[in-house]
Amino acid sequence: MPVFTFSGKTATGEKVSGERVANSKDMLASQLRRERITPSAIKEKGKEFVLPTFGSGKVKTKEIAVFFRQFSVMIDAGLPLVQCLEILAANQENQAFQKALTGVRSSVEGGSTLANAMRGCPKIFDDLSTNMIEAGETGGILDTILQRLAQYVEKNVKLRAAVKSALIYPVSVITIAVLIVGALLKWVVPIFANLFAGLGVALPLPTRMVMGLSAFVGHGLHSRSGVWD
Repeated sequence: MPVFTFSGKTATGEKVSGERVANSKDMLASQLRRERITPSAIKEKGKEFVLPTFGSGKVKTKEIAVFFRQFSVMIDAGLPLVQCLEILAANQENQAFQKALTGVRSSVEGGSTLANAMRGCPKIFDDLSTNMIEAGETGGILDTILQRLAQYVEKNVKLRAAVKSALIYPVSVITIAVLIVGALLKWVVPIFANLFAGLGVALPLPTRMVMGLSAFVGHGLHSRSGVWD
């Protein structure tokens, strides 16, 4: 994501300037106006930050939880905001996450609030996180908000892990059952079908249905094997 330098005036006439991360100049201009800043110049710095896509798995939810936890401890210890972001970015093993945090730090250094800087990374920090951080900045309880965010994300991680673990057993049972039924229809039922055909007796409807399903499965597998050959 590109970094832009900007200059402008606040509602009180004070001149401001800095750097922000944004998708485009128009989006940055809109963001500045929401902050009651009238931009006079916006230029692209030319340096891009590659933001990871949350859904792609480049930045794991667990990594975000650890980030919030470490961030809250640093803020509680009294470290400056920019220094916290710099340390967290430097110690981040995930290169994509590191570049994103570097972009956030640059925006904060340029005069942006932490919440607005994180809004430039929507694939990592969702609306809930940025809104809570904005409330923490406004109320002076950023360390508490970051700690609560860490707890919230950690609970989500545990819940997802529990759901995956709970699904393993039924999925395994269903898969094995389907394989067994398929094997019976393919190799066992045809033996009885030939036996019944030799007897020449009328078969009940359920039996005929099972034999028909067996013939369908056998024909389908035979057709696929022919295609593969």
